[in-house]
Amino acid sequence: PPRPRRPQRTARVEGSVDISEPRVEPNTEVGPLMNQNQSSPDGAVVSHTKPSRPVGEHTGPSIKAGPKGPGHHPVRAASMPQPPVPSHLNPHAQRALSVAGTADTQPQTLEDFLHIITWNVGSATPPDDITTLLGLNVGDGNTDMYIILQEVNSMINKRLKDVLFTDQWSEVCMERLSPFGYVLVTSQRMQGLLLLVFAKYFHLPFLRGVQTETTRTGLGGYWGNKGGVSARMMVFGHSICFLNCHLPAHMENHDERMEDFESILQQQQFEGQTATGVLDHLVFWFGDLNFRIEDLEIQAVKSAIDNNKFPMLWEKDQLNMAKDSETVLEGFHEGPLKFPPTYKFDVGTNTYDTGKKRKPAWTDRILWRLRATAPAAQNVGKRGSISGLTSGIKVTQHCYRSHMEYTVSDHKPVSSIFTLQFQFPYRVDIALVTLIVEDEWNSVEDAKVIFKVVPNFSRSSWDWIGLYKVGFKHHKDYVGYVWAKQDESDFLRQEHEVTFTEEELPKSSGDFILGYYSNNMSTIVGVTEPF
Repeated sequence: PPRPRRPQRTARVEGSVDISEPRVEPNTEVGPLMNQNQSSPDGAVVSHTKPSRPVGEHTGPSIKAGPKGPGHHPVRAASMPQPPVPSHLNPHAQRALSVAGTADTQPQTLEDFLHIITWNVGSATPPDDITTLLGLNVGDGNTDMYIILQEVNSMINKRLKDVLFTDQWSEVCMERLSPFGYVLVTSQRMQGLLLLVFAKYFHLPFLRGVQTETTRTGLGGYWGNKGGVSARMMVFGHSICFLNCHLPAHMENHDERMEDFESILQQQQFEGQTATGVLDHLVFWFGDLNFRIEDLEIQAVKSAIDNNKFPMLWEKDQLNMAKDSETVLEGFHEGPLKFPPTYKFDVGTNTYDTGKKRKPAWTDRILWRLRATAPAAQNVGKRGSISGLTSGIKVTQHCYRSHMEYTVSDHKPVSSIFTLQFQFPYRVDIALVTLIVEDEWNSVEDAKVIFKVVPNFSRSSWDWIGLYKVGFKHHKDYVGYVWAKQDESDFLRQEHEVTFTEEELPKSSGDFILGYYSNNMSTIVGVTEPF
């Protein structure tokens, strides 16, 4: 058969509540890119810095850790910095996950950290440092996934620039997170709405079925400055959907906000036999939802803020009030709003709007909802009925806060940290492909990879194995690759071998990771630990 085309190297990036306060109060979320057909890999690991290896006469990576095979538990570390992990965020610091095929014996005790950020940045350029926003300074080193929403300038000329050169917000997030071992899994952009999902590289084989959807609601559905962008995936066998919405503004448009949200839930449908609607998943709903504070005058609101009398404002918050009357909000949870309203500020300051004198409001929110027991999409509606909420995952929110130190926008960013605890007696953690390499690649002849596939795994002649530098940004950010070719003679075999040619090997030593990319699944389905 003809040799498949070379994979494109550069991915264009488009687009029980249990709250514990963080101890550090300072500044105290399928294919190559981000469309429905593609999914990206995830970043590298974290730990002490290994000494760089001298460049000898050989080319290519030098493997340090011994053969990688079934049953191997990866070291959650490579050549990148690791922030300290405070005890209040780290109940399972010594957890080990299997990426090579051994099932966990007590899945119900394993948790994954999820860090969600929402920020309407308008036309602002990224600030110099987003370390605090990402939680890297408080040592959230065990975060497994980041879901980041940026609501950016949706003007046509700005969008054209972003499409041509990749948008700067995606770039700054990748640049900041990749050294800590996070890789872009998927991303979706609809004009001003940008959704980014990052995860640790060793989780990639267990993030499957990644799909994205968009729904335009601006100008009667023709303009994407308002609407919803989502990314859904199976995480260790459990369906999760991240839904980012930008709903209509202004006090008087409460009914329009609810109607748009209902429309987004009805329109967004995913492929597959199960979990086709948003509410068929564990849902994280966040964004500039634009709900306002009713009845109270602006001075009364500001006085309550100055005196930390937030409960008085909660009672008049439109979203809180709507939970009692809107069926579409049934089952959605939100932690207490213990931070000041995040809109509207004079840009460059922490002073509420002195121009148009907009009333402060909690427009920027993060909520979640457990999966419905039966398909619920068709039941969405004010007169409908949604019952029997349950999930195979226990969700615990540990932190829900704003970040007042960021002043580039008239909104303040909001973040939340969750743990997901798998409750059902199963957790899909057997990789579809296991990659095995030798101890060291001291010459070109050593650059061989044995890979084993599980029975019934659907291979493609377009599958390939990428060689990634530790700290890679997405699944196309490889330094070399080989095709995982399949001959008719070995169609029934489950173990195969490929060899990297000299031209596909890096010219310097270092720490690397191998990843098997499945064209049919548009994602990485097997990885090694760093070597």
